[in-house]
Amino acid sequence: MTIEREQVAQRMSRIVKHNGIIYLCGQVPKDASKGITEQTASMLEKVDELLLEAGSSREHMLSAMIFVKTMKDFAAMNAVWDAWVPEGHAPARTCVEGAMAREEVLVEIAVIAAEKARS
Repeated sequence: MTIEREQVAQRMSRIVKHNGIIYLCGQVPKDASKGITEQTASMLEKVDELLLEAGSSREHMLSAMIFVKTMKDFAAMNAVWDAWVPEGHAPARTCVEGAMAREEVLVEIAVIAAEKARS
């Protein structure tokens, strides 16, 4: 029952693994100066990168918790999300409106995924 932590900082680990489950810390867009469509796409690119590094992929997502600054952006965020999630592999998902740590950030996501089976 080992707990592995990767990219550990003072307040958080970007990746935590335990019993074949991968937990990603909240991911925000690479460039928060853009609109919701671009912010969502760049945030999901970061998720892809971390899942790959952790030994998983978007097909192995179990849960996603999405925070949007305003529900006015819900449809635009969903358009990017829907194109990104592989058909038949949608995770359990929550999406709520919430205040962001930085004013310019419009969206954030926390993901839980299963590790890929080792061959």
